[in-house]
Amino acid sequence: VYPGAGNLGGGGFMVAHFKNGQNIALDYRETAPAKAHKDMYLDSNGNAVTEWSQLGHLASGTPGTVAGLFAAHKYAKLPFKKLIAPAIRLAENGFAVSEREAASLNDAKEDFLQLNKFQTAFTKEGDWKAGDILVQKDLANTLKRIGDFGQKGFYEGATAKLIEEDMRQNGGIITTNDLKNYKAKERSAINFHYKGYQVLTMPLPSSGGIILQQMMGMVENRKIGNMKFQTAESVQLMVEAERRAFADRAEFLGDADFVKVPVKTLTSKKYLAEQMLDFVPGQAGISSYVGPGIIAEHEETTHISIIDGEGNAVAVTTTLNGSYGSRVVIK
Repeated sequence: VYPGAGNLGGGGFMVAHFKNGQNIALDYRETAPAKAHKDMYLDSNGNAVTEWSQLGHLASGTPGTVAGLFAAHKYAKLPFKKLIAPAIRLAENGFAVSEREAASLNDAKEDFLQLNKFQTAFTKEGDWKAGDILVQKDLANTLKRIGDFGQKGFYEGATAKLIEEDMRQNGGIITTNDLKNYKAKERSAINFHYKGYQVLTMPLPSSGGIILQQMMGMVENRKIGNMKFQTAESVQLMVEAERRAFADRAEFLGDADFVKVPVKTLTSKKYLAEQMLDFVPGQAGISSYVGPGIIAEHEETTHISIIDGEGNAVAVTTTLNGSYGSRVVIK
C-alpha cells in the first residue's frame, strides 16, 4: 500500500537483538548487475548523466528485498504463506489511496508513461484522487509465486524471466543469472556504548551505523542533556558533529566487500576527540566540502522498529532510493 517506497524491487537492512542475547545484522541492499561497469552513466564526452543512474531500466539494481525477507524468516514463528496473504489480497482487490498518495502518483505520471511501454497499474485516465482504488494484479501474481515457491518464486522461474525480458527490451542489464546469484548477507552488527547504554546498529555498506557512533562519540562528554531539546546550543553542537561525520562519510565510507574502510580509526575516542578540537560553542564551522543549495530530505524509505513481549527487538529499513525507485514496472 506504499508503492512509492515499500518494495519488492529494492533492498534494505535489518538489525535484530534476540532475547537470548544474540545480535544479527542482515544486508539485503541491491547489487550491481554483472554487466555493470564504471562508465555506464557517462555520455560520449565522458560527462556524467545523473538521470541514467536514477530513472529507467539502466538505473535498476538486482533487487534484495525478497532475499532479505527469507533470510529474516528463519527467525520467524508464522509460515511465509500466511505472512504474505494479506499483501496478496490488498494487491489483487485494491485499496483506497489517500490524498497524499494520489498526489504522489500524479506527480510521477509522466515518468511512468515514458519509461514503460504498457499501461501500468500506477496511471489511469485523468488524475488520481483520494478514495480511488489502486489495484495491482501483476504484483498479486508475483506475490503468489513467492508464496507458492518461496525465494525461488522471485529469483528464478516466471518472475525472473519476466524481469530479464523486460530489461533486454528496454536497455536494462539485469539477467536471470544476476537474480539467481543474489544472496542476502549476515554481517556483524556495530555494537558500542553511550553513557551506559548499549547501542546496536547496522554496519557497512550502510553508512548510518558508523556515523551514528561517530556523532554520539563526539558529543558524549559535552553534557548535551543540560542544554535542553532543540535549543540553539544543542542544535549547534549536533550540527557540528554531523558536519564532521558526513565529511568522513563522503571521504572514507563504501561497500567493505570492495574497499578498505578504516572503521576502527573513524570510531576511536582519540580520533573523535581530535575531530572536535576546532569546535567553538556558538560559532558555526565552514562546510567548504559541501556544494551550494539545500536539498530536501527524500521520503522514499520505510522503517519499522518493533520490540515484542519476549524481549526480541528488530529494526528494518527498506528503500527504493528515489520515489518509486527507477519508475520501471516489469510487464
